[in-house]
Amino acid sequence: MQTVTDQIKKSMEGSSWIRKMFEKGIELKKQYGTDAVCDFSLGNPDVPPPAATQAVLEKIAADAVKPLGLGYCPNAGIPAVREAMAGYITKQQNLAVKGGNVILTVGAAGALVSFFRAVIDPGDEVICPAPYFVEYASYCGHFGGVLKPIASKPDEGFRPDFDAMEKAITPKTRAILVNSPNNPTGCIYAAEDMKRLADIVNKVNETRERPLFLLSDEPYRAFAYDGAVVPPVLPLTPYAVVLGSFSKTLSLAGERIGYVVIHPDMPDGATLVNAVTLTNRTLGFVNAPVIGQKLAAALLDATVDLDIYDRRRKLMAKVLTEAGVEFVMPRGAFYFFPKAPGGDDLKFVDALQKELILVVPGRGFGMAGHVRLSCSVDEAIIARSAEGFKRAVQACRLG
Repeated sequence: MQTVTDQIKKSMEGSSWIRKMFEKGIELKKQYGTDAVCDFSLGNPDVPPPAATQAVLEKIAADAVKPLGLGYCPNAGIPAVREAMAGYITKQQNLAVKGGNVILTVGAAGALVSFFRAVIDPGDEVICPAPYFVEYASYCGHFGGVLKPIASKPDEGFRPDFDAMEKAITPKTRAILVNSPNNPTGCIYAAEDMKRLADIVNKVNETRERPLFLLSDEPYRAFAYDGAVVPPVLPLTPYAVVLGSFSKTLSLAGERIGYVVIHPDMPDGATLVNAVTLTNRTLGFVNAPVIGQKLAAALLDATVDLDIYDRRRKLMAKVLTEAGVEFVMPRGAFYFFPKAPGGDDLKFVDALQKELILVVPGRGFGMAGHVRLSCSVDEAIIARSAEGFKRAVQACRLG
């Protein structure tokens, strides 16, 4: 007896690696104790929110007891919050944006799902560089879309393969989706790289009735190190759409506040805004959480302590270097995507598990031969993992 659809069954199998590592972590912690396990499998931000968060929440709580204090709001978001977001995005993207171009969503995931529901017909394609965030295939696949990952170039810092991406475009291609700073690699796409993608989009759209969109998924935008700059995408093409959230920037992952920004000069952009507003409602989100909207709007100029993540990044690099693991130093986000010794990511994952270290195999992100490590853990855990990494690398090399 089959209780679920073939599509969902396939999606469950495709996302099983993260779930499998999560379940393995629970098992190992029960067996050996929480303090004995070094769990780098989940990207759950653990750094405290900005100091002002408590005062803002107290003010929201005082207003919440008033009539409709926590009632429904317009599906696209509280008007004052949309306007505040427009100012925030205008500074961030170096392009004037109005509140009417912004839709508040249930996280960046809700932003992507609502957008895809508005533009994807069955059989339409979404191209993205690989490795990629594992849920992308489901986000477009729910509506009959097909994700077409194109392998990036690990030896060039996971730079996209532009020629291969351009050749992969067909009349069915609806969007090019990029994620910078990237999960799982931590790479930041350079300004010239983003311009090249935008040029491809503009060229394709010269002969299109149904446009090709350039989607920039940016929940890690604030996480840039060593002077790295995350280039703005909106000015590059009128077919640009920026999506993001405050899950990582403000450590508000459970509050689920994200956004979609439609380029103000997009042809028929007002229709797209209305369509995404509709899908945001009809997918069952209705509106983004009111508390989260007000909280994010009051903290737009704040971030968590990014120095904490930078220290963890440098310590993780030291641990991997001393263990003899090859990696590209991440310039953003809070992940590492190192090579598995010997090229077998499953073997390396197994060797690390024997050392009570949990990572996710790279094949779960569309690129076997690597593993993903999250640095959203305390420095003490990273330091404690050092000897285990050395033994696991040695075990892989000895066969």
